[in-house]
Amino acid sequence: MADIFDVVADTTRRDILGVLLEREASDPQSDGEISVSEIVTALGVSQPTVSKHLKVLRESGLVTVREEGQHRYYRLDRTPLEIVEDWLIPFLSDGAAADAATLASAQALADEEEALSDEQRAFASRIGKAFAATAHGVQAVVQKPRR
Repeated sequence: MADIFDVVADTTRRDILGVLLEREASDPQSDGEISVSEIVTALGVSQPTVSKHLKVLRESGLVTVREEGQHRYYRLDRTPLEIVEDWLIPFLSDGAAADAATLASAQALADEEEALSDEQRAFASRIGKAFAATAHGVQAVVQKPRR
């Protein structure tokens, strides 16, 4: 499997992910699914090109596919993007250097204190992911280009 950063580095694959995200947001009844032909139409690229990139996205886990006869319906799966998100978060915050110092300080404190239970870690992870998703959603709305 290709590194997730290599997968999202390609412009066409990012465009496909954007089409999938737009479908998810604009048509909740579709469960975020879109056919290959609709992706081809939305992007204005050839069907073989779209299929090639969808294969890479599928193999990386960024999309899921549902087959119905000869038709394929794709849907976005955000799970692999958590790796990218975890890597990006320190760079997106204001005062990343201050965050690094705070992180080092927090790590030192954590080393001195009793370790968290698995349940506490899972809860903290869910809170962090929810915060990051909300922050990303707000940022996407604020920075969304007008067409």
